[in-house]
Amino acid sequence: MREEAIKRFLLVTGVIWLLIFSLIPFLWMVIISFSSSPDFLVRGEGSFTLKNYIDIITIKTLHFPDYLKNSGIIAGLSALFATIIGAFAGYAVSRFRFRGRLPLIMCVLGLSMFPQISMVGYLYRMMSMLGWINTYPALILPYTAWGLPLALWMLLSYFSQIPQEIDRAALVDGASRLQILRKIILPLALPGLVSTYLLLFIFSFNEFLFALMLTTDHHARTVPVGIALFQGLHGELPWGYIMAA
Repeated sequence: MREEAIKRFLLVTGVIWLLIFSLIPFLWMVIISFSSSPDFLVRGEGSFTLKNYIDIITIKTLHFPDYLKNSGIIAGLSALFATIIGAFAGYAVSRFRFRGRLPLIMCVLGLSMFPQISMVGYLYRMMSMLGWINTYPALILPYTAWGLPLALWMLLSYFSQIPQEIDRAALVDGASRLQILRKIILPLALPGLVSTYLLLFIFSFNEFLFALMLTTDHHARTVPVGIALFQGLHGELPWGYIMAA
């Protein structure tokens, strides 16, 4: 009984310290975003203010609303396309047995291991030839391709858990494979589809390198790049604006 109490105490203590360690940076960001002096935690000076939040929305030269809109559209569409393509691919791989199936799956997974920096040069050249620099397609296409391995692996695991007897019964009733996928499999795998979409959306929303290289101004630039390029009146970093954004 005493040993269980000690184990429970150590477990709770460890979880509490882990939460504190994880949440301190976010708490620091929130406090600075509401402070009139970004370095007040060091100097002990500053007061509560909403000025940082008001400024990033109202100061037109910051273009933060444009960055937010661009990120929402680009991340939303790329996550949607990757989820749809991944659903078709995951269903096909989970239901059909063919030679080279496992090597194909491993190859798709291996593609996601290539560092982005090794591809950005050729990607920039290709987008320049197409005239797509500083446009939405310049980011939507690579984000979709980069998210496909994750979408395939996640949806493959969900589809594999759905019994194939359901497919066979539907085929006997005269349903096509597309009808089975659309009317039976996808509704059953809806939690997996939502999880996949959210993960892909978060990845696309936070991506930095491609957005930095393939955009030039606020017409297509996303939030991470826009925040990184924030500047104060005298060239200093406006930490209050950065944390509020």
